Amino acid sequence: MPDITPSGDILGNFAVPPIVSFSESRQLGPEDLTQPPKPLALTRVLHIINGEYFSGAERVQQGLGYKLDNFGFQADFVCLKAGKFLDCCELPPNRIMVFPMTSRQDFSVVPRITAVAKSENYHLLHAHTPRSAMIAAMVARRTGLPWIYHVHSPTARDSTRRWINYLNDWIERVALFSCKGLITVSNSLRSEMLKKGWDRKRLMTVHNGVEPLPAIDWDSRLPHHPWQLGMVALMRPRKGVEVLLESLYILSSHRRDIHLNLIGSFETTSYQNQIERLIKKWHLESLVTLSGFTKDVPSKLKSLDGLVLPSLFGEGLPMVVLEAMAAGLPVVATAVEGTPEALRHGVDGLIALPRNPGDLAMKIEQLCGDRAAWAAMGRSARARQQRHFTTDIMAKRVAKVYRRVLAHTNEK
Repeated sequence: MPDITPSGDILGNFAVPPIVSFSESRQLGPEDLTQPPKPLALTRVLHIINGEYFSGAERVQQGLGYKLDNFGFQADFVCLKAGKFLDCCELPPNRIMVFPMTSRQDFSVVPRITAVAKSENYHLLHAHTPRSAMIAAMVARRTGLPWIYHVHSPTARDSTRRWINYLNDWIERVALFSCKGLITVSNSLRSEMLKKGWDRKRLMTVHNGVEPLPAIDWDSRLPHHPWQLGMVALMRPRKGVEVLLESLYILSSHRRDIHLNLIGSFETTSYQNQIERLIKKWHLESLVTLSGFTKDVPSKLKSLDGLVLPSLFGEGLPMVVLEAMAAGLPVVATAVEGTPEALRHGVDGLIALPRNPGDLAMKIEQLCGDRAAWAAMGRSARARQQRHFTTDIMAKRVAKVYRRVLAHTNEK
């Protein structure tokens, strides 16, 4: 599996440090990630987010909220929808505001956010979705503040609803003309933005990062059966739940020692009903558990032997893959967008073909066929996450983007 390709882009008139390849990043020492003493006055950044869910992108946002102050920036948040972010985010409540939009056309939030940005002396805006990009562009125009856009997933392929994808893609294209820098969470997304025509001088890849987690006890599980696998996601059609269930049905014909835990809420009740009907159709009731949404993903991961993410499309760099790696869990995931940038096939886990139940079943059986190889992959996954995909590394690189944008803005 290829490593990250080095790049040496320019953001504005300022050279951005090259994206570090995995081979080069092994030369980084502790001094590269040393957290400086917190300054007395932090540069304030207002993140504008949807806030409806608390999934991968929201975990990135929370991580930046925790860590950016170690690098000179305070991140506060405005949610455009009342939802799980306010309930689940562990940042202090006074750093999260909710200005709910009643529809996509409800721009009454713009003057309110503008007033906050001015009165609280924010220096920079940071948007994370097409909706929030649209609002950030309007607020930036009223305040004169520069703004950054964070690309978490391919907008044109973010859902199975084509007209929503088209609308979001159009909104993103229009809004981004005024943004000063684009952060993509994977090189795959960076390439996609380049194909859309965006100037490479405005693009920088900052891979997602997660906090350290306690490692599972590999040795104690070597003789353990049955196998406990889990899928952690906001359950929706593009996540490939049906493909995973069909894979489990294929395996169930000759082994019943693999149990699957579906961890996460469903996007709609109708989709949950559809999945439950499939479970009954394929007689998987004794092999599948629906656990629902959880705030405590690490505890759920601790109970598993492996993570499966059978996504069909629409992934940037899945946070749950990085969290599983942090816990020392081997991952079976599909070769979608940025996932292979984190996961090396046969080393940290296994890569399967998307939309292919037979290939996914084969990869799951391979994972569950050898406890010694399973433990070796888990140890390798944990070491890789600690070296390349931490919240500190992510926040440090985002802070570099901020500094260059602000420097370029002040120079004009």
